[in-house]
Amino acid sequence: MWEYTDSVRDHFLNPRNVGELKNANAVGEVGSLACGDALKLYLKIDGDRIVDASFQTFGCASAIASSSVLTEMIKGMTVDQALAVSNKDIAKALGGLPKEKMHCSVMGQEALEAAIRAWRGGPPVPHSHEGRLVCKCFGVTEDQIVKVIQENHLTAVEEVTNFTKAGGGCGDCLEDIGEILGVTLAGHPPGKASVGKPILIPDMRKPKIDATPGLSNVQRMQRIMRVLDEIIRPRLQQDGGDIELVDINGKEVSVALRGMCISCPSSRLTIEGFVQQTLRDQVEQDLSVREVAQ
Repeated sequence: MWEYTDSVRDHFLNPRNVGELKNANAVGEVGSLACGDALKLYLKIDGDRIVDASFQTFGCASAIASSSVLTEMIKGMTVDQALAVSNKDIAKALGGLPKEKMHCSVMGQEALEAAIRAWRGGPPVPHSHEGRLVCKCFGVTEDQIVKVIQENHLTAVEEVTNFTKAGGGCGDCLEDIGEILGVTLAGHPPGKASVGKPILIPDMRKPKIDATPGLSNVQRMQRIMRVLDEIIRPRLQQDGGDIELVDINGKEVSVALRGMCISCPSSRLTIEGFVQQTLRDQVEQDLSVREVAQ
């Protein structure tokens, strides 16, 4: 189970600046629902100063908290000051993030850069992100991996996965990530992995899931009910929805959506992307959630 700071919990349960900003003149969009995380950042820029910001996000607690605190951080900043905000600054403003969730802060930084790039009339995706696709599961390129390694001083494949999600799917790209990491640490530019013998990075197997071990059925049920009551239900109720626990059969959780969630066209995404992911984050990584009609 992840250890979240009070600030992360606060920004997750009471997110600031949520929703579309009607008078925005800069919008940055990163991620995709297919990858499990997506963020759309709206900015209102007057002259060269950010006077307002808001966001829409689909993701876990850390993604929502990172997006929320980012909008608070950049209000009042000049464009150049905002561009200097790093993913480490976002994580620091939250009092830290679990290492497995650092990719949420990176997503915030990338959305900010994309919005400012669009405001300046540039392409929605930087040229550096058009390089060789390394992770097909999450659409991460070689140049994105190199950038994150350099900016965050990463030294292990597992760290690259934590910061980019690359390698966190099927795991087929882990060896490639190891080569890129070795070459980057050796000081070669991107795309030069074939020059010389790459540095060998220990343990390039798929990272093990950091699940809470040895939960009894009673402990599992207690934790599931607590997370539903304290985290999931309040979040859904903010949007006029609700959720009811129907059954727990081993590691399969059956729930029924209530209120506005019933007629919501993205109810499947709510179940898989929010309810299931939150329970996996807070209870056990191999839990599954299914919706039942009641």
